[in-house]
Amino acid sequence: MIDVCVHRRGKSGSVRSRAGAVFAAAVVVMGAGSAASAATVTLGASRTNTLYLDSTGQLANGAGQSLFVGTTATGEARRGLIYFDTSGIPAGSVITGVTLSLNMSRTIAATQPVSVHRSKKAWGSGASNATGQEGAGAQAESGDATWLHTFYQDELWDTPGGDFESVASATTNVMGTARYSWSGAGLIADVQGWINSPGENFGWFLLGEEDSSTTAKRFDTHLHPTSSRRPSLVITYEIPGPGAAAVGAMGMLVAARRRRI
Repeated sequence: MIDVCVHRRGKSGSVRSRAGAVFAAAVVVMGAGSAASAATVTLGASRTNTLYLDSTGQLANGAGQSLFVGTTATGEARRGLIYFDTSGIPAGSVITGVTLSLNMSRTIAATQPVSVHRSKKAWGSGASNATGQEGAGAQAESGDATWLHTFYQDELWDTPGGDFESVASATTNVMGTARYSWSGAGLIADVQGWINSPGENFGWFLLGEEDSSTTAKRFDTHLHPTSSRRPSLVITYEIPGPGAAAVGAMGMLVAARRRRI
């Protein structure tokens, strides 16, 4: 705490106050501490899965190396799920940038839009592990997300095919095999919401073109043996300094002491 001293000199009643100087110094000190500190973190996915169109909800790929979006040659839809744990970002942080990166490793289609949509419900990834190119899925295991289930076999989506925001948070055109990125205000808003309310982080849906057949794209998951092909989420954020509130409190203290003089 910085004390405020007032000195009186002589019988003439002239007063020399250091209050203004002390307050100015306090503003400098507090101002120095008010600057936001910026940081960038790169996260790996914690879990992934694929919802395979299936009226009985028996297919998943929770432990697979691939996830799928779009439709097969016979028009069967595939929807990807991906989750990143953002709990390590300090509470109160202001998100300023978000970039999601995925490696697309196989396709049966030309250029197709792939969109990111915020999930409205929690979902799981069990021990299901599809064979071959993984496009057909595997028998769902306990805790898997499927076309019908958030957690196989006991918990369901409100809507078959999953519950997600209808408006995409970001969209990127995906062509041949390569690494692709999604960014923008929608992803920033999603992550900011998760920092403000951690219990609402249910990850994202990845959706391809589903209005026609033969649009499928395959992406590598966090379980791929080559680390450079795994999903990543780069988040830039600022931690606000104490600043204005502390300066305001010092100003009130100085004003109160001057009134008592």
